Amino acid sequence: MSKAYLLMICASLSLAACEKKSPKTDPGAVTPADHGSSGSAVVETGPVDSTPLDGVSTDKLGDDKKGLFFKLVGSLSSPCGKAESLRKAYADTSCKRSPFAARYVLALIEDDATEPQVREEYEKKYKPNPAEVKFDVSKAPHDGPDDAPVKLYEFFDYGCPHCKVFKPMLEEVVKEEAGKAVEYFMMFPLDKHEQSKSAAQAALAANAQGKFKAMHDMLFDKTPDHDKEHVAEYAKAIGLDMTKFENDYAAALPQVISDYAQGEKAGVDSTPTLYFNNRKYEGPMHPKYIKMWIEEELAVNR
Repeated sequence: MSKAYLLMICASLSLAACEKKSPKTDPGAVTPADHGSSGSAVVETGPVDSTPLDGVSTDKLGDDKKGLFFKLVGSLSSPCGKAESLRKAYADTSCKRSPFAARYVLALIEDDATEPQVREEYEKKYKPNPAEVKFDVSKAPHDGPDDAPVKLYEFFDYGCPHCKVFKPMLEEVVKEEAGKAVEYFMMFPLDKHEQSKSAAQAALAANAQGKFKAMHDMLFDKTPDHDKEHVAEYAKAIGLDMTKFENDYAAALPQVISDYAQGEKAGVDSTPTLYFNNRKYEGPMHPKYIKMWIEEELAVNR
């Protein structure tokens, strides 16, 4: 696996998460990305067509990477489900996703992804008929307008160190895509983090007084001290009405349980897990790629 790509992916949490249970597989086992397996069908063979794509600059790529880009453009299937290559789809103005798909491939190659890695990421993003889910977010804290065209649902755990690392990344996305995207905070406290349920209750209790963000930041800053005594101290520190906080803390438990149940039904098995509108986000957990998904969604559904 490419060192640069591995570092980028690990930093963005694509390969790092807090799991519900210990993985059953050997941590040293070979993954599809390691041995080159991919579901992306090769739809063209023969000499590689290196004709530039209008609007997609490969000037930053060296000769080897440029060759890989054109090879993939000619062999990856259409992102619109037609029996044609990405290159042919790019020339088909009815396939609105093709320019974004080509730039997605380019970005991965720029980040030193190998051919099998690009194929795997492409397949995850453009696989036909991805599973769709719907969540009840009527009581969920959120950042951004409810009517934003792109809805991000994050299932997270206050005791998960990977969630803490991902937090500023998603904040960056929502800030830069202001008005275009809204993030819903879905509580998914893992059993392995015994105090995370208390933290989730405290966050929802603070939300009842309009101070979710302050408590949300405090809880991650103070990880893993999330027992009832500690979260009460945080509530005082951010200026909450303590009588109301005590009542809302107890009343929040059903909502925590509901969020967790929704996550389990959708197949969440680790944190952080992100859903993008009605499908699971399976790209690199990094602002660069999440924003690429957002801009594509906005353009395609305009």
